[in-house]
Amino acid sequence: MIKHEITLKGREIPLKATRFGYGEGLVELGKRHDNVIVLGGDLTSSTAADLFQEAFPERFYSIGIAEQNMSAVAGGLSLTGKIPFVSTYCVFSAGRAWDQLRTTIAYTPLNVKIGGAHSGVSVGPDGATHQGLEDIATTRCIPNMTVCAPCDAIETKKATIAIGELDGPAYIRFGREPMPVITGEDTPYNLGEAIMFRDGSDCIIFSCGYMVYRSLVAAEELEGEELSVGVVNLHTIKPIDEDAIVECARRAGCLVTAEEHQVMGGFGSAVAEVVVQKAPVPVEFIGVLDRFGESGQPEELMDEFNLGVSDVKAAVKRAITRKE
Repeated sequence: MIKHEITLKGREIPLKATRFGYGEGLVELGKRHDNVIVLGGDLTSSTAADLFQEAFPERFYSIGIAEQNMSAVAGGLSLTGKIPFVSTYCVFSAGRAWDQLRTTIAYTPLNVKIGGAHSGVSVGPDGATHQGLEDIATTRCIPNMTVCAPCDAIETKKATIAIGELDGPAYIRFGREPMPVITGEDTPYNLGEAIMFRDGSDCIIFSCGYMVYRSLVAAEELEGEELSVGVVNLHTIKPIDEDAIVECARRAGCLVTAEEHQVMGGFGSAVAEVVVQKAPVPVEFIGVLDRFGESGQPEELMDEFNLGVSDVKAAVKRAITRKE
């Protein structure tokens, strides 16, 4: 686990959608490797894959609204030495095309990368059919599959480049709406290695994606209540940083997990699988509780689905009470 302190107090936090970090990462990969290609499922601008299309038009392929076929095509192209990125909404790439993800891509395994846009409820008005709340569960259960959920646009760019230079199938989830940019170019990033953004002795929050920012806000507010709360950015869900989880569980005596995803089978479940086997302590879960998304404004939906800062703070207090 890397330690890299991040403080929000007194900072002006810019906003940028993580999908643009994905698009920028694709362009950088295209500059480094002439065998990187991108396949679009008629959602090129929505996923920011149009940045790659504009830079390398001869290496972009529009497959249309045919996600299953697109995944199979990507598999075939990888066998010719290409490094294909499949770009579409995560409900399609990790849902509709799950059989191709499992059998065509991961079983072999093939060097195909899957971009899952519009993850979580913060997509907003698009509603339940386009809000990906199950993709961590459906991808992390597939053997050979690397799964990433970066915390902001800068980290999304780094993660996109990292999986592009990784040999084997990988999945990355990212969102549509602008969200706080809390990391910098100097913030370290290594696949599979968690980053402790804030240390704490009373409880430690493990989070991914948008919830990293909200966890940091919650921890800073709890400091005013004389609670020492740590925050760990667990950006790689598979392979998971077991050592970081065990270390934090043993040191703090309780954990909270926070994700913009179903708790069932998701990020929190992945952390809990490590905890129950190697360092049993109380764990509280922040995430979507067995329901579909719905239409609404992003911030309203985050609160409606109990993903707010106040919800994280309450979970921390419950966890601390349980360990006592």
